[in-house]
Amino acid sequence: MGREKTFVDNLKVFFAEVGDISYFTARFFRELFKPPFEFKELLHQCFNMGNRSLLLVGVTGFILGLVFTLQSRPTLMEFGAESWMPSMVSIAIVREIGPVIIALICAGRIGSGIGAELGSMRVTEQIDAMEVSGTNPFKFLVVTRIVATTLMLPLLIIIGDAIALLGSALVENLKGEVSYLLYFNEVFNAITYGDIIPATIKSFFFRICNRLDRLL
Repeated sequence: MGREKTFVDNLKVFFAEVGDISYFTARFFRELFKPPFEFKELLHQCFNMGNRSLLLVGVTGFILGLVFTLQSRPTLMEFGAESWMPSMVSIAIVREIGPVIIALICAGRIGSGIGAELGSMRVTEQIDAMEVSGTNPFKFLVVTRIVATTLMLPLLIIIGDAIALLGSALVENLKGEVSYLLYFNEVFNAITYGDIIPATIKSFFFRICNRLDRLL
């Protein structure tokens, strides 16, 4: 009986969380297209989430390309396939590894920042003061942050992928004496817009799944 009761309780909590998230999503889209539009706050949040995440994304991307190339190169050398390194690394990073890692990094950094900021505003009663003054706190605080994250994440993914390929090119230049021009020529021959666009779009869903995992 104890186990069955625990399972039922967990199931109720799960469905309650799903309901809350569904209500939150519906409210977001309802408020998104309703004036007034907080463009100034949106630009401010784009700066906070984009510019202030750039260093973390850059360092993560550079280490990703560096380590991935260092670990893959000995195996390819055993088969005499070093010439495949640029195309292999570029496809792997652009299609899968880059979007996954950078989206998770951004979810942790941006999500924790938003949680801390809004929690502090609730404790200090700033949100209550906004309601008293006639400002819609949900639209000003929540909608702007979600839209800013949606706009900035694809740009951070592209920048992170580019820096990761630069780190890979550095290893190839030092270890294999491959020029940067030759390396990036091989990279651009291997990848297409069909690789970049879907990978950038799905990074948004990786971020959502990460946040839902934290909530549930």
